[in-house]
Parts: sequence; C-alpha cells; structure tokens
Amino acid sequence: MITLGHTTGGASDGPPVVLLHALGESARTWSAFAAQLPRRSIALDLRGHGTSPRPGDYSFATMADDVLAFLDSQGLDEADLVGHSLGGAVGMHVAMRAPGRIPRLVVEDIAPPPHEPVPLPEVADAPDEPVDFDWAVVKAIRHLIRTPDPAWWAGLAHITADTLWLAGGPPSHVDQARLRAAAAKMPSARVVEIPVGHHIHSEAPDEFAAAVISFLT
Repeated sequence: MITLGHTTGGASDGPPVVLLHALGESARTWSAFAAQLPRRSIALDLRGHGTSPRPGDYSFATMADDVLAFLDSQGLDEADLVGHSLGGAVGMHVAMRAPGRIPRLVVEDIAPPPHEPVPLPEVADAPDEPVDFDWAVVKAIRHLIRTPDPAWWAGLAHITADTLWLAGGPPSHVDQARLRAAAAKMPSARVVEIPVGHHIHSEAPDEFAAAVISFLT
C-alpha cells in the first residue's frame, strides 16, 4: 500500500470532505474550492500524480483502495467525497466498496464506460511534451475504458451514498445520456447540469461551489 500526498484546509474537527482530482491533475486543482468550504477538506494526490508515488500499477480499484487506506491511516470512519472525472470514478468505486463510510458523494462530469467494449485511439508510449504525472496512468485508464468491467454498472445499485452528479452538458466530451442513465441506477442520486463542459469546478467555480456546498451541508 502506498502513502498518498495530500493537502488539508478548513476546520480541524468533524468528518472531512475528501477531494479527488482528474487524470493528469493534482490536489492543487481544488485550492480555490477548498478555500470556500465551511468544513475540513483533504485534497489527495492519486497514485501516479502530484506528490504521490508512481508505482506503475494503475486501476480504479487500486486507487479506491488507496483512498480507503488513507482514511484508515487518518482514523476516519467516514468522509464525504468529491471527485472530478477520474476522481469521480475512483469516488464511485470507494462508495461501492465501503458504502457505510461515504455518506455523500459528488461526481463531477464522469460516466461509467459503455456496457460494451469501444474502439478508442491508442495512447502513445510517451507524451508529446513533458508532463508532471506518470504517463502510464493514461495508458492504464484508457485500457479500462476500452474494455469495461460489467461490475461497475452492477455496483451502482449498491452505492448508498446520497449522490450529486454534476453534468457539464453539451460542451462536455462525456456522454451525458450515459451519465444520467448511471445516476438513475443509484438508490439516491440526482443530476444537476452546469453546461460549461468537462471542467465545471474551474470554468464555473461559483456555480460549482454553490451546488456542492449546498448539497454537502
């Protein structure tokens, strides 16, 4: 098990809000939002990103295990999760694996992979220019999307967390119909559309903060 890099803010007591970033990003993406939260926040660097180790083993399952191990290491019985894109996928897997520990879940513009395998362009062995994360993450995640695990869709019905799905609307590359279909399979989920594309928390920070903070409080 690896030790995740993280950044904390806000109050020192009470159940925290754990923030999970997108592919290729880091905990830094949450700085502005975390400053607005009226609660304790913990922004994690997922494995292969930011200050976290780069072990070469990347999947939604291993990343979810990392988050749960982090909660254990901090003595946290429960936490609310907010995840963007890859972070939202990881958050869903955490909520599937440990439903009693995640009271609320926010998923920002991500949908499970299609039910059937899909053709996707191959990922280059190396990026065109230097990146500040492990490029192997991109290849691993693309493979998981290309050959989807049916357990992901099956597991949605077992997510007991009260869930807010934020949809980026027509400007987003994410299949919005599939996003809504996934939310409909969950026991307690609703979709709010903020039609600015995939990066809602950076493109519409005030609308994002208003929706998420209201939901979390």
